[in-house]
Amino acid sequence: MRAIYRDEKNWVRADEKLVSDSDIGWEGVSWFVVRVGDRPVGVLRVLYDLPIGLYKSYGFKMVRDDFDLEAFLRQNRIAEIGRFAILAEYRRYIVVVGALMRAAVRETVERDYTHYITDVFEGEANSPYDFHRRVMGFQTVATHDTGELNCPCRRITMLLDIREAYHRLRKEGGWIFRFLTEEWEEQHHRALNPTDVTTRAGV
Repeated sequence: MRAIYRDEKNWVRADEKLVSDSDIGWEGVSWFVVRVGDRPVGVLRVLYDLPIGLYKSYGFKMVRDDFDLEAFLRQNRIAEIGRFAILAEYRRYIVVVGALMRAAVRETVERDYTHYITDVFEGEANSPYDFHRRVMGFQTVATHDTGELNCPCRRITMLLDIREAYHRLRKEGGWIFRFLTEEWEEQHHRALNPTDVTTRAGV
């Protein structure tokens, strides 16, 4: 994260902006790391205890007038997915991104969370916006101009219904569904499809 957020992007100056001491060993947050040999090349954070007050301070501008984001955050089991960082020379390898997503989604399903929320930067060179929207099915719900990181780009807040994404990807039958679920057990499939006890990855 220093290599990307500090040195490459210049979005932070101090390490505590990247990982606070309270994050280490706390059950409300999980960190996932991909290594090539002994070298860490990618990281992803899932935050399970959303800081609602911090979200409110960002000053959301809703994209959908009929959608109450604050109420949605309170009434659903939502995890924040963020700190998604891949070293530049490994960004073309989809397996690195996929490995992080696979581990994160499996744990999120095990914890019985129903949605992901994330922010992406509008117009940023390495923004995952198109992947989130076209492949995973994230929906844009709001925008805001400020956040934790010192990036000048506008933030786009997106939500993903995990069960809906599971069923859509399963129906499409592509490699993404097989890859994300290849290490799943029956309990993981049943959590998202309780009426079908025979679901298997790739079926």
